[in-house]
Order: sequence, then structure tokens, then C-alpha cells
Amino acid sequence: MSEAPVLEIRDLHVTFTAHGREIPAVRGVDLTIERGQTLALLGESGSGKSVTAKAVMGLLDQPNVHVRSSVARLAGRDLLTMSAEERRELRGSGMTLVFQDALSALNPVLSIGDQVGELFRVHRGLSRKEARARSIEMLDLVGIPAAARRIDDYPHQFSGGMRQRILVAMAVALEPDLIIADEPTTALDVTVQAQILELIDRLRRELGTAVLLITHDLGVAAEVSDRVAVMYAGRIVESGEVQELYDLPAHPYTAALLAAIPDLERPSSTLRAIPGSPPSPASVPPGCSFAPRCDRATGMCSEARPALRLLDTGTGRRAACHYSEEMLNGALA
Repeated sequence: MSEAPVLEIRDLHVTFTAHGREIPAVRGVDLTIERGQTLALLGESGSGKSVTAKAVMGLLDQPNVHVRSSVARLAGRDLLTMSAEERRELRGSGMTLVFQDALSALNPVLSIGDQVGELFRVHRGLSRKEARARSIEMLDLVGIPAAARRIDDYPHQFSGGMRQRILVAMAVALEPDLIIADEPTTALDVTVQAQILELIDRLRRELGTAVLLITHDLGVAAEVSDRVAVMYAGRIVESGEVQELYDLPAHPYTAALLAAIPDLERPSSTLRAIPGSPPSPASVPPGCSFAPRCDRATGMCSEARPALRLLDTGTGRRAACHYSEEMLNGALA
């Protein structure tokens, strides 16, 4: 029998309640990530990427938030039947989240050694001495210079790139099945960004960990991902293998995102921006949510919401557009 996926999510919905109104932030999302695989979740700000990640982690346990799904499994373990305490114990050991703002994610009044060591003390029952030794090993693993000396330093004493490395060290410390990296290279310069991405990718290869990379940077996704899922207005609108999807987009939104990337071989003074803006989750239009911004939209697009369906490519490609086949056939013609 083949090994179960590390992450399997089916029909995930996240609804916020504000001023007596229900606001759907995530609407029917499916995600599958195999062991040792990186899935990039792409989309503009406000598309629901981070909310999806927090729902998977179980970090939306609030009175005004309702989360439901038909299937939620982590390495074969059913997340739906777990108690809140069991989910809490799973965070850190089974799945971890790398936040985009390391300075906010790290506790400013605790040393790095205390924060990394806490993982080993709480989840592995190690003594303080043992946890300190393992923490130094983890800082060495992610490339912190003079780790044994800097273990007692505080977050503000590290650069932005070093702080991000510390978050990655904490994420992989207990060798989790799944790492969720939520915009892990935001606000970092290009050189440090490349180092962090290479680090996450190397650890994925060495540890066999599955990675869910949340980003709006298509270049970052192309660099390290095996598969890509494009998200718009709370839904997955296209998914597939990264190279195939970039070469032949089957959804107008994906095509528009790719067209907005500057072409260095044929520089132009005008960028091809997508007209309009994403809809508010509180007022998603009927039919296809992208229809008001789409140059292919017809009357059917405004009336009938296209399902995310399997395309006849033999590669597991899926798209939620009435005209996906026409797009693919037109590109191949």
C-alpha cells in the first residue's frame, strides 16, 4: 500500500461572524501534500491563504470563527476527532508554522536558547542541559554563526535574516511531518531570501518533511515547489505541477498573475496589471468570483460558479473555469 499523504484536507470552510453577518473567508478548499513534497499556495493578499494555514494548525479556536471540513488528516491521524489538547500537543511536534514576521513571533524577553529549548523540554521531556545542547545543534543546522555563544542572546540582537533562520530552526527542531511557511521571506533582501528558501528546501530533502509554502511571489514558488495551488476569493481556482501550470495556465487568474511578472528579456515600461481588485469576503459575487476582472468572462461566468474539476492532462491538473479546455487548446494550437 502507498503511504498516506502527510496532509489531506477536503472541503475546508472558514467563516467569520461580525456584526451579526457571516463572512466566508475560505470556501471549500482541498489540499493534499505528499511526504517530501512542497506545495505552494499562491494568490493576492486577502485571498485566504493565511486563514487556511491557521485553520489547518487549529489556531482559529475563537467564538466568532467557525471552521469545518469533511476530511482533515495529518500523516494518517484524524484531526477532526482530536481534542483541543491533542491538537495543541501536535503543534510543534507534528506540524509547525513559520511566521513571516520573526520579530513579532519571537518573545523579546526570553533568550533564543530558552525559546528553542522549550520545544525539547515540553515535547521531549529533556532536561535544561540537554535541551540547551540540542538547541545549539539546531542553530548550527540553520547556519547561525557561533551558535554556542549566541544561544543566550535575545531576538533584537540578531538581524532579520538570522531571526528568520531561528524560526526555521524552531520549526524543524522536532522533525515534524508538516512545515507551513507563511511568507517566510517577506521584508528580507534578495540574498537572504534565497538563503532562507534554500535552507527550507534542504531540510525538506534531508528530513523528508512536507512543506506548505504560502506566498504571493510566483518566482519563489517556481524556485522550490513541486506543485502549486492558486487561490482567489477563498477558493482554489487552479492546481497542478509547477512547471506545467506556469507554462500553460488553465485559469484566467493564473494567466493574469503570470502576465504581470516583468519580462527581463523583453523589458517594457508598462506592467500588465490585473484590472480591479479582489472582492471582499463579505460580498463575493455569484458565479465565478474572478468574472468582474476577467477578459474572457461571459454571461455564464456571472451566473454559474465553476467547480474545481480534474482536467484531461494525465497529471492531476485541476481548474475552476468554464473555459479551461479552450485556454489549454488555444495555447497548444
